[in-house]
Amino acid sequence: MLKRYKNKKVDADWLNTNFPCMMACPAHTNAGRYVGLIAEGRFEEAYRFARDPNPLASICGRVCAHPCETACRRGEIDKPISIRALKRFLTERYGPESKHRLDINAGRGQKKLPFKVAVVGGGPVGLSAAHDLALMGYSVTIFEAAPVAGGMLYLGIPEYRLPRDVVEAQVREILETGDVTLKLNHAAGRDFMVSDLRRHGFDAVMVAVGAHRSRDLSIPGTDLDGVHKGIDFLLNVNLGYKFTIGKKVIVIGGGNVAMDVARSAAREVVKQHAAGIQDLEPSQENVAAIATREMVDISLSALRMGAREVNIVCLERRYEMPAALEEIEGAEAEGIIVHPGFGPKRILGKNGKVTALETLETKWVFDQNKRFNPAFYEGTEAQIECDTIIMAIGQAPNLDFLKPEDGVEISPRGLIAVNPDTLMTSAPGIFAGGDCVFGPRLIIDSVADGKRAAIGIDEYLRGRRHPEPIIEVEILERHGMPLDYLDINRQPVPMLPLERRTGVTEVEIGYDAQSAMEEAQRCLHCWVNTVFEGTPEDGSMCILCGGCVDVCPENCLELVSLDRIEFTPETVQHIRDNQECFGVELDEVAADELNIVTGSAMLKDETRCIRCGLCAMRCPVGTIAMESYNLIAAEPTGLISIQAIDSALRPKPPAAAPVTTGGSSR
Repeated sequence: MLKRYKNKKVDADWLNTNFPCMMACPAHTNAGRYVGLIAEGRFEEAYRFARDPNPLASICGRVCAHPCETACRRGEIDKPISIRALKRFLTERYGPESKHRLDINAGRGQKKLPFKVAVVGGGPVGLSAAHDLALMGYSVTIFEAAPVAGGMLYLGIPEYRLPRDVVEAQVREILETGDVTLKLNHAAGRDFMVSDLRRHGFDAVMVAVGAHRSRDLSIPGTDLDGVHKGIDFLLNVNLGYKFTIGKKVIVIGGGNVAMDVARSAAREVVKQHAAGIQDLEPSQENVAAIATREMVDISLSALRMGAREVNIVCLERRYEMPAALEEIEGAEAEGIIVHPGFGPKRILGKNGKVTALETLETKWVFDQNKRFNPAFYEGTEAQIECDTIIMAIGQAPNLDFLKPEDGVEISPRGLIAVNPDTLMTSAPGIFAGGDCVFGPRLIIDSVADGKRAAIGIDEYLRGRRHPEPIIEVEILERHGMPLDYLDINRQPVPMLPLERRTGVTEVEIGYDAQSAMEEAQRCLHCWVNTVFEGTPEDGSMCILCGGCVDVCPENCLELVSLDRIEFTPETVQHIRDNQECFGVELDEVAADELNIVTGSAMLKDETRCIRCGLCAMRCPVGTIAMESYNLIAAEPTGLISIQAIDSALRPKPPAAAPVTTGGSSR
């Protein structure tokens, strides 16, 4: 039996630190919830949690860079939960690509509004924005320059990682969300201008054109026959066009992509404009992650096209490579030869055709100020023979279609400047997001940008603020974790045997129900917490027996006298300003009394708690309760504003004294 409360006050700082996977996800997907439901075999309910905030859940289940896993607290014990693979398990059962599709948007759509929105670009940002806008009741038209929708999901990611039928199914689901029209082969600057859209009655415009222009490598020999740009290679291969490569291929990447972006970012001061528009620095972590993935994708695609030998040349030494170890090992397992710690000096050729790459050994990649500034050892020239070179050195947006009369400010980096909260540009009613604003981005970042822009557009057109999500608190009368959950090893994601990895066959097979449930049982249930909430009325006040301290297997509880805790003026002021959030912790002790009253307090180290619930079971008077927390939408659409979550849960400066959970006894 559960007791649910939607009006209980919860300190946002504390809640933020206890949702590490959710807060690490740019779209704020409550990963812990759906992982926990998988462990219980409640797959349909789990899918709803995975899909509700993410209109591209089926795609992210296969190719997301999963920042949630990086933040997973289980990783501090052994290895993080395999969250991405568990999401794929759910979408294969209930997503649009499955035989038993679950219509997640049934009943969520709102009454049609008298506004039209144009979305320029049918990639992840544009699709995400169109989905949320359609649920709000807007009429949306997506203008896509390519003959297919999906942007780099379709054009840049090889099919052996992301099957085309999954992309197509996800696009169809979004187009069925509401009044959404897709116009293919409609390129901005060629078939229409942004100013045309405004004249044709669109009340707002979302620019989401991505970054499909390859960067150039400034070394001799790039004009030789057999030298190709990475983006051009991927676009041709993924659209099915003929692309001839040789037998010995070199892919240059793994760090070079960051050179132009990182150097310019380090030398420029971010401009702050009066209208709140910012020239935002690209994330070097994202730049490196995208560069590495592009490099590996190109290398494996080359092998599948018949190359006999594929080499990767990258600046970073092995331990410095931005790629996840599993990415490097996976590439090597398929036969890729990695040359870490080398930079390209020049491309050699004969009779106009490439014959070799000359390299130099890297002295360092980052200088003493930790700035990306590669240097090389003189006299270390070496040559690697080849007949094809593909340069995976990054992407840049093509914004030539934006004209001065559009009023959209372009930064010195060639990116669109926006208000980071609303994503509106310097031109009222014109919004932008994704790679054309932030530089290379993860797919889940693009999803979040689309959702953020949809809220920004809605607030601009209707002049109203979206409410903060409701924090629903559940009091769990019985809380138990799976038996020996700390001893369960991370379940490897099944992969196709090497001898069967040919053509476009998908390499990752995915979990079955049994392995998914076993993996999910490793979750620490970070959304559940021990709360010391005794009341005099029911006789459950703490008797200071210390039983909870004795039984805690992680030693995260400590019973101390109040005179051992320093309550600084900053801490007292913070509590005074948020007294309603500390009624439980302080047992109705006023903030100004904290350095006066005597008694004891229970300190809890949240980072060490494994949510076993032994302390609650051990408490003889029922002081300790196990509470579960969930964020739910305050609106009929079921959409939760990312801006509202960020506002509600944005970390504040830490208090100077320890955070206490427990009570004081006078």
